Amino acid sequence: MQPELALMSAVVFGVLFLSLSAGVHVGFSLFLVSFVGMTFFSSLPVGNNMASSLWATVSKWEYVALPLFIFMGEILFRSGVSERLFQGLVPWLNRLPGGLLLMNVVACTLFAAVSGSSAATTATVGKITLAEFEKLGYDKRMAIGSLAGAGTLGFLIPPSILMIVYAILADVSVGKMFMAGFIPGFMLAALFIVYIVFEGLRRPEIAPRLQQTFTWSERVIALKDLGPTIGLILMVLGSIYAGIATPTEAAALGVLGSTVFALLNRALTWKGFVEAAMGTVKTNAMIMLIVIAASFLARVMGFLGIPMAITGAVTNMDLSPFVLIFYLALVYLILGCLLDGFSMVVMTLPIALPMVSQAGWDPIWFGIFIVLLVELAQVTPPVGFNLFVIQGLTGESIYSITRYAFPFFLIMCLATILITVMPGIVLFLPDYMITK
Repeated sequence: MQPELALMSAVVFGVLFLSLSAGVHVGFSLFLVSFVGMTFFSSLPVGNNMASSLWATVSKWEYVALPLFIFMGEILFRSGVSERLFQGLVPWLNRLPGGLLLMNVVACTLFAAVSGSSAATTATVGKITLAEFEKLGYDKRMAIGSLAGAGTLGFLIPPSILMIVYAILADVSVGKMFMAGFIPGFMLAALFIVYIVFEGLRRPEIAPRLQQTFTWSERVIALKDLGPTIGLILMVLGSIYAGIATPTEAAALGVLGSTVFALLNRALTWKGFVEAAMGTVKTNAMIMLIVIAASFLARVMGFLGIPMAITGAVTNMDLSPFVLIFYLALVYLILGCLLDGFSMVVMTLPIALPMVSQAGWDPIWFGIFIVLLVELAQVTPPVGFNLFVIQGLTGESIYSITRYAFPFFLIMCLATILITVMPGIVLFLPDYMITK
């Protein structure tokens, strides 16, 4: 790398590190870095470029899906869906090894398929399961750990808010990203289930079995409680995969379906509706501030030639594709201890994506790879969002929850290795199914 570019890169990343270390919000830190970079290392007008960059970002139609999926998750959070899921799954899971601990994984998997948010999935399922597990005398470590791990599925199983952001920034199809996450998401859920069943067989005391027994007719009748969730999944994902609706239109259908379900369940008051709307505005504003700031930073770095220089320097190192991915994984794991998932993606993508594309990795595959690494970040201190959500539900310390979640952290590492060694796990559906 040329000395001038090395100096610019050092200044840009130095200012970013100092601002983040000082506690400045990620979005404002990115704007500050962009301003410094363009003011001191470029003769281009800052104001005009900032305005055109912001408009080019926020004017993209695909971003409309973002607040809609957030709104759907907010409504479902207040709709009593977790209680219905619990009632519908108990008759089917209570006699299996691991017992109702499997509830965390199955319920999180189903809710993830309609919420798109890891934190919402963890909070919605955890507020009902953790209290029940404590009453039944279940092992606290397994109960909390399985929830922390399974709650991350909200980012991997479509529709995923993080996938929408990645797809727009990487200029790939949102529908293909959703398809790509389907098999890895359910593979990871299956790995969680296998581990819980194994522990249930090895240590039956972690999940005391219910005294109550259920007939097959009672089990079949209980499926009606799963109907609303499965119906929403079919409405949202089915409409996308069938080519009937775009992801944005499917998000609107999801909002309609979740609102109807909440009203029929008599769980949505006017106050709750307003809280859901305000929660949507706050979450969407937080995400979009980071996105527009990162987009402007990407433009500034492009003007300065930093991504091209870094890509060239890495290319000259002649790393194999797998070694490159290994180093990137280490970088993302370190960033995950300091930043939230959205910040990680939007800050690093302008530099990381050109490198992995040049190394021969598919951008769709890389998106799922990043999502899995963000999931790992969800359960790593001190910034893991799922850890804070569970702390709010249980009062346990962050580091205790981290210890409980560690086996599930290792399982997510295994899933990341599997999709790296066998990229077809990710690319099978996008390659062989038609997306409109």
